[in-house]
Amino acid sequence: MITDIKKIEDLSLNAWPSHQMEVYDGWILRFSYFYTHRTNCAETIGHSILPLDEKIRYCEAIYRRWGTPCIFKISPITDPALDGILERSGYGIEHSVDVMTAQIDSCRLSHPVFGLSVGNKVTTRWINGLFSLKHTVDPIHRQIVPSMYAAIPKDEIAVSFEVDGEIAATGLGILDRDYIGVYAIHVREDLRHRGLGRAIVTTLLAEGSKRGARSAYLQAVSDNAPAKNLYRSIGFDTAYRCWFRVK
Repeated sequence: MITDIKKIEDLSLNAWPSHQMEVYDGWILRFSYFYTHRTNCAETIGHSILPLDEKIRYCEAIYRRWGTPCIFKISPITDPALDGILERSGYGIEHSVDVMTAQIDSCRLSHPVFGLSVGNKVTTRWINGLFSLKHTVDPIHRQIVPSMYAAIPKDEIAVSFEVDGEIAATGLGILDRDYIGVYAIHVREDLRHRGLGRAIVTTLLAEGSKRGARSAYLQAVSDNAPAKNLYRSIGFDTAYRCWFRVK
């Protein structure tokens, strides 16, 4: 089980690079001007040698210099002692995600939806559409996020849906080994509850299967019940949970 979790954690790092990263004693320190918790945190990638208290102080200093909150990602591959130390030091849980997995041949794939566009690469237009759907207005984020997408080292499947010439829904698949990671599922508010999100996810799975993927993973905010219910109805199950501690 831990081996499977480590594999998915590695895949997710490949799928979503940060703007800046530093490797430190079995941890990776990620920095992206606090675009998301995931791209702006310290997380475990390997074996550690240094004392945890020393490592926490080092991370605090680095993120202070970067000018963003010091965030630690806790997952099943993290030293359990770290979570306790952080909690006693005043670090609260600010964000939690459930990692869900599926075998593609066991998923319930819907029929294609007319109007879905499927491409092999994220484009500037796709990113601008995503910014609009997420209401991203921070000028720094709008500047650095395109470079983060450009830095993805794996093959991509970019899905979008347009209404009146504007992108109204997005989805992104990242192919790595025998997995496809499902990311950036966003549907404009007035188009939700019409099956569009399901169509985008299942399109990504079907396209991924054509390109050799046998399994899939995604991350859903832990308290987002509608999203998790949708993913379960397709065939995903929760594999494990990660959370982010912030002082």
